Formats: sequence, structure tokens, C-alpha cells
Amino acid sequence: MTDFIPDVSFVIAAYNAEDTLERAIDSALAQGAVSMEVIVVDDCSTDGTREIVGNHPDPRVRLVAMPRNGGPGAARNAGLDAARGRWVAVLDSDDALRPDRMVRLIAQAERAEAQIAVDNLDVIREDVGTTATMFPEPMLARMPLLTLAKFIASNMIFQSEHNFGYMKPIFERAFVEKYHLRFDETLRIGEDYIFLASALARGGVCVVEPTAGYLYYIREGSISRVLKQEHVEAMLAADTRFFAEHPFGAAALAAQRRRTRNLKEVIAFLKLVDSIKGRELQAAFKIACLNPRAVRHLSMPVFARFRRLATSLRSHHQPAPTPQLSSPLPNLGAGPHSNKG
Repeated sequence: MTDFIPDVSFVIAAYNAEDTLERAIDSALAQGAVSMEVIVVDDCSTDGTREIVGNHPDPRVRLVAMPRNGGPGAARNAGLDAARGRWVAVLDSDDALRPDRMVRLIAQAERAEAQIAVDNLDVIREDVGTTATMFPEPMLARMPLLTLAKFIASNMIFQSEHNFGYMKPIFERAFVEKYHLRFDETLRIGEDYIFLASALARGGVCVVEPTAGYLYYIREGSISRVLKQEHVEAMLAADTRFFAEHPFGAAALAAQRRRTRNLKEVIAFLKLVDSIKGRELQAAFKIACLNPRAVRHLSMPVFARFRRLATSLRSHHQPAPTPQLSSPLPNLGAGPHSNKG
């Protein structure tokens, strides 16, 4: 056992990631001016993921093999348990980093005596060959610190294409261990949100770097998971536990109440869509009447089809075809292992 403590421990949770894993590992090893270890947690892959890590020639790359598939939270927790670095950075297995990312984030965090640091992201769509920065740099430049209230307020489903939950923070490991922060293993979507929210609620100071250091890839065929009712219900339950376990200031409390309303509204919307698709007209009308705010999420083409279906059933005409959404259901985004599917 070595007593060497690297500057940063990269934690990569990997499941069937043989196509992209080497890129992620190489981008971590290419970080300049910092010492590191790269911990790859194989979540019982059925492809060559484990062999790529086990045969890697760089001794800084370590394999942690899960005994059973536990999902993103369990895999990342295993990585946290194995980490030895002063800082911990989660890197998704199909993403990558710019070479100067870690030295910039660590330096900025240490200057501010912060325990957390986040930066901007470049979204790379491999299917169409485009790159775009996720957040406007001037907006982040006006926000030197990310507070719990701002973080919660940003994480509302359907209200924007991207929110601060997409950010990939780095954490001071001593802070993580002091409060025994771990990912919620019951969540398959949204585990990153609860982890950072918990760190902020425990008093963690989070600095914001406006420039992009994280490369967020959207691959061809890597379609984001369609939002499902059970996902949102699990998020709501996790939020309830989070609310009960942490202190809240007035601004964060107000933001949390808005988020709770948002999640309940989304659940009602998903129930409404299921009722429309199942031609359950009475149930759909009931849901719409009890949750009028959920109706606004229906796109105009869908709502028009819903009206035509209602007219058809009232008139006892030949039933109209089952309404189909004109586009996929809104989704939570595309975070690898947990969100990219």
C-alpha cells in the first residue's frame, strides 16, 4: 500500500463502455500539472470494458470490479471508497476533459477556500458533428459561487434544455468524507443532482469557472432515456429524504418547494400522456382538470390529436388512431451511465 496522495482521483463508472472508455481515461491521464489516479469501476459489463482497464499499461489506472450490477450510484460510491486523492472528480465513461481543466479548477477552488468547483461544458454531438458550449460564459461569469438555492432553482424539468445539474463538479475529498457524502443508489436518473445538492446543503462552497473544461459527448444512437413516471417518482422520494436530512435557508426552501411542485406536475403530465395514448378519455380529462399546469406541456400537435380523439368518441364515429407524440417525450438530458442510456 502506497502512502502517496495524488492531487486528484478520477472516478469513472463504466458499463459496456469499450467504445469510449480509452478516450475518457486518456483525457484524465493527459491533465497537466497535477498528479492523479484513475479509478475505473466496472459495473459488470458484458463487453471488453474490464479487459481495457485491467490491461492498461499506465499504473495510475486502477480497476474496481463490482460483484453485481448496481447502477451508477453504486459504481460511483465504490470509486469514492477507493479514492485517495485530495480532490475527487467524476468523469463519465463516454466523455472527456480538456488538458488544463483540473489545474484550473483546483487552483480556483483553493484560492477561494472552496470545497467544490464546477465549470462550463462543451456539448459535442458526434451524430451531426457540432460543438456548442452549454452555458453562456457571461452568465456564469456573473455567478462566482453556485449556491444551494441557485442550484435547486435551475433543476426544473421541461423548463430549459440544460440546467446546472449537467455540471460535473470536483469535490475536496476530505469534505466528502467528513460528511460521508455518497450517491443515492436507489436512483438511476438524478443521482448527480442529489449528491451536489447535499454537498451544498452541508455548507460546501462551490466556485464557478465560466470556461468549458468538460467535453460532454452525445453519440449517434445514444438517445437520451425517455422520461418515465417511475424515474420522477424516485426523484421526488429522494428529494423528500434530502429535504428531511439537511438544513435549508429561506431562498433554498422556496426553490425546493418550486421543484417539488415541478416534479408533481411532471408526474401528472406523464400520466396524462399515458391516458391519451391508451385512449382513456375520462381519465385524461380528470388528470387535466386536477392538474391544469400539466396540460401546457403537451405540444400543439398532440393536443390537436387529443381534441380530435375526444370529438370522435363523443360522436360514436370510427375510433381515431391512437394519438402519438409528434416528438419523443421530454427527457432529463444525456448524462452517461445514468442518463445517456
